[in-house]
Amino acid sequence: MVDRRGIVWFGFLLFFLLFGVTLSQIEPLSSTTEREALLELRGSLGLRSKEWPRKPDPCLIWIGITCQNGRVIGINISGFRRTRLGRRNPQFAVEALANFTLLQSFNASSFYLPGPIPDWFGLKLPSLQVLDLRSCSIVNAIPSTIGNLTNLTSLYLSDNKLTGSVPESLGQLSGLSVLDLSRNSLAGSLPASFAFLENLNSLDMSSNFLSGPIPPGIGNLTRLQYLNLSSNDLTSLPAQLGGLTSLVDLDVSENSFSGGVFPDLKGLRNLQRVVLASSMLNGPLPRDLFTVSLQLQLIVLRQNNFTGSLPFELFSLPRLTFLDVSANNFSGPLPNSSSAAYGAVAAAVLNISHNTFYGGLTPVLRRFSFVDVSNNYFEGKVLDFMGNVSVDRNCMQNMRNQRTTVDCASFYAERGLNFDNFGRPNSTSPPTAEGSKKSNKTWIVLAAALGGLGLILLVFLLVLLLLCTRRRGNSNQRGNGVGPAPAGGSSPQPGAPVNFSNIGDSFTYHQLLQATGDFNDANLIKHGHTGDLFNGVLENGMRVVIKRVDTRSIKKDAYLLELDFFNKVSHQRFVPLLGHCLENENEKFLVYKHMPNGDMSHCLLYKNTTSEDDSWQSLDWITRLKIATGVAEALTYLHHECIPPIVHRDIQASSILLDDKYEVRLGSLSEACVQEGDTHQSKITRFLRMPQSSEQGKSGSLTSVCTYDVYCFGKVLLELVTGKMGISASNEGEVKEWLDQILPCISMYDKELVTKIVDPSLVVDEDFLEEVWAIAIVARSCLNPKPSRRPPMRYILKALENPLKVVREEASGSARLKATSSRGSWNATLFGSWRQSLSDVTAIPAASGTKQEGTSSLKLSGTSGSHSSSSRRRHSNEIFPEPSGTRDVERLEHQ
Repeated sequence: MVDRRGIVWFGFLLFFLLFGVTLSQIEPLSSTTEREALLELRGSLGLRSKEWPRKPDPCLIWIGITCQNGRVIGINISGFRRTRLGRRNPQFAVEALANFTLLQSFNASSFYLPGPIPDWFGLKLPSLQVLDLRSCSIVNAIPSTIGNLTNLTSLYLSDNKLTGSVPESLGQLSGLSVLDLSRNSLAGSLPASFAFLENLNSLDMSSNFLSGPIPPGIGNLTRLQYLNLSSNDLTSLPAQLGGLTSLVDLDVSENSFSGGVFPDLKGLRNLQRVVLASSMLNGPLPRDLFTVSLQLQLIVLRQNNFTGSLPFELFSLPRLTFLDVSANNFSGPLPNSSSAAYGAVAAAVLNISHNTFYGGLTPVLRRFSFVDVSNNYFEGKVLDFMGNVSVDRNCMQNMRNQRTTVDCASFYAERGLNFDNFGRPNSTSPPTAEGSKKSNKTWIVLAAALGGLGLILLVFLLVLLLLCTRRRGNSNQRGNGVGPAPAGGSSPQPGAPVNFSNIGDSFTYHQLLQATGDFNDANLIKHGHTGDLFNGVLENGMRVVIKRVDTRSIKKDAYLLELDFFNKVSHQRFVPLLGHCLENENEKFLVYKHMPNGDMSHCLLYKNTTSEDDSWQSLDWITRLKIATGVAEALTYLHHECIPPIVHRDIQASSILLDDKYEVRLGSLSEACVQEGDTHQSKITRFLRMPQSSEQGKSGSLTSVCTYDVYCFGKVLLELVTGKMGISASNEGEVKEWLDQILPCISMYDKELVTKIVDPSLVVDEDFLEEVWAIAIVARSCLNPKPSRRPPMRYILKALENPLKVVREEASGSARLKATSSRGSWNATLFGSWRQSLSDVTAIPAASGTKQEGTSSLKLSGTSGSHSSSSRRRHSNEIFPEPSGTRDVERLEHQ
């Protein structure tokens, strides 16, 4: 037998040997220079004694200090907090690092370091292998000297405010494995020198302003597994990308590529995830494009212009769990069970909505647990085995919210296909002559009977409508009558139950507690009318905003309405919803992506942290116009691309969220609802409106109409022009006071008047002043008290994209301005004579010392008299196409 005592002694000996080796690596700091440098670094960064106490040995006690043989080789201050004194004047003050000649790693991620990276970083840290400066608020350009750090293996500079171009010298870092420069403001092209980074495993350049083609040399990086170039302005995909044989994850979405998908994509045999969404790609998809890689799990091709049929081979990928080809021009039928092999994959998701697929739903869909086939032309009925399926806007039988029989029959007829109208006689085809003769008498009698009954019913409804209108007019006279949307207003009714699994991730309550520090008041952003908003940080370091909805005090289905909105609406101008937590009975949580620049109400004036005196600076006009255009894009999508139109109902500065590039991400979506009312009914109501109730109709008090959003957007435009924050969120009395002061200074005939209301902190030259003038005119048009004379959002967006067209013209030979006779009168209001618009605003006096608009001193182009502005106005039909059936606008009242 083996001696037990010997085994014990052997174990003790082995323990002491291992323990001795460990102790030899954790020796006290032996370098006096490095100790002094650590103390200097502690002072310059304002670090607390809790992490770095002054007296104890740094190698033994200090948090984040790694030593080897008595020398410092690693410094990690990630997430540290500065002292109160250090927070007064934070800077990128790390000069003491130059004394650590053996330093291999420096990690300051999520530590506030405002300022540029010093040039000496690449000259005095020769041993550096890992440099992590994520989310440090670093500014200016990346110094080219970084290319001298030839031992560098990992470089993280994401989530900062870096500008300029990417240095070519980074191509010298031949040992680099990870390069992350995402979420900055870098411009220019991708350096061709990246082709020399042979050891690169991960490259992330997403969310910048990079342009031009992707360098073909990137196809030489055979070890590259992760490539993310999304959210830039890149223009071409080189065929050489097919040489990335190790690539697992490819994301080049939200770029400006032209042409079809490169054919060599099928060479990426290890690809598991590919995202090509919103990249302006077009053409058909090759049948064998993705079939070479049997590892594919996620394919996202949405919002491009792909045409032709969807390759059947996609449905046979064995590991596919997510396929999104929505919002393209795909057509044709889906494969049936005999033409594509398929198997069950847990929680697989398929989204083929907003295309022109037709035919019947097939058993191939069985492999997907969640399916969205809405806004196509499928016919028949929903298959019995499909539980979670959205089929809105198709040609399905016995389903709500389907296309009309006429639309379906027309679609099928254009393609030479037969639409059998679910086995019933096709009501869209013209009746035969014989059948027509036989049924004439019957139809005449029936029409007469129904006509008489309808007339009686119409008279009754009109009398009832007049009584209700009179009662509202007497009890609800409120200035201009435009106020915030009521909390209990009408809301979109989902056609099917909300599919939570298709709306972001599902978080646990414990995860959200950790992210927000148990919902600590220090993380509270504000108490919103639909829930409390908190800042939070997830376990992976992602910053988020979490809305806590107490269903006991807030409308119980508010969070469901918002989830339903995200379930049905997808657009980059809305704040991204990352997930939800619905496990608590009385509290529900929605998790959004964090917007670095907050909302518009807090960004027009911002503190300049790079200056010595922390002075306040004003947001420049280009950025303000960018914000206005972004909001207009979001509302244009809701009003004109959604069917039926959706009304936001809460457009104000606090709803306009801004990412790190001041791109608009519209929030406050729980009030959004489908537009209510009927156009013909509104015309009848206006025709029969009693005088005392006229204000109600023009006030926009019915907030579930798109013109209400237009009115609110006009107030936002005035905030951007005047810098007077609070207009869009004020009550009606305050808004009227604002408009009494501002609107008299907005004249189509006098540019100089607008200088009286322009934000005094805004520096504008002559060209910019002309743009400001134009936007003020657009704002006034949006604020027309009569909803029917407010311009639609799609035309407002065109005006914002080229504001000078609002106030200029290229020829002055014609004095005739065109406008439609009814709804189209907005066209003359916005791009022609302001006489008709200004005649509606009777409650607002003209500014003292200025001429009244509509008096004899004001002439349209081509009439006698001088124009007080040096700019020239263009006719509306030169700017945008006029609706058919135009008529001449009446002359000025005095003529």
